[in-house]
Amino acid sequence: MEKIITGKAFILGDNIDTDQIIPAEHLVYSMDDENEAKMYGKFALSSVPKEQSGLPEGNIPFVKEGEFTSEYQIIIGGSNFGCGSSREHAPYALMKAGAKVIVAESYARIFYRNSVDGGFVVPYESKIKLNDKIKTGDEVKIDIENNTITNITSDETYSLNPLGDVLPIVSAGGLFEYARKTGMIE
Repeated sequence: MEKIITGKAFILGDNIDTDQIIPAEHLVYSMDDENEAKMYGKFALSSVPKEQSGLPEGNIPFVKEGEFTSEYQIIIGGSNFGCGSSREHAPYALMKAGAKVIVAESYARIFYRNSVDGGFVVPYESKIKLNDKIKTGDEVKIDIENNTITNITSDETYSLNPLGDVLPIVSAGGLFEYARKTGMIE
């Protein structure tokens, strides 16, 4: 895994649920067929209501019309990110769209576990509310070793909670890959 991850930020509000991350009608695609799997990226965050998005003017799409990946690599959310149903498709969809890191005040436990277990995205928790300090489109840098996020656009740095024991799992590409690499399973 990269020790420094840079990219554009996409800002969301509180209580972004798994139905907003990947609407249920798009769960028909195979995650094992690459042509179908890219559809998860296309429809990631396609149904976040404008009043909940926390975005300026509330109408900036995460993935542009006709595209399969986003120009935003880092998602900054509020509290209770990934609440709702327990589908593993939610962090998978964000990964397929090109997201590498999510920084939120807090996560729904199952979303957090699905992110780690699948090795889909790095789920950081912020020490303070960041979705009102960073704006959509700001260039940001995540320093994995120092557990910080720097808003390059405004030249401000904030502390993140350490990833702890989940870092090697996400770095390995998920729980099963981690178990293989450490000799727990063949």
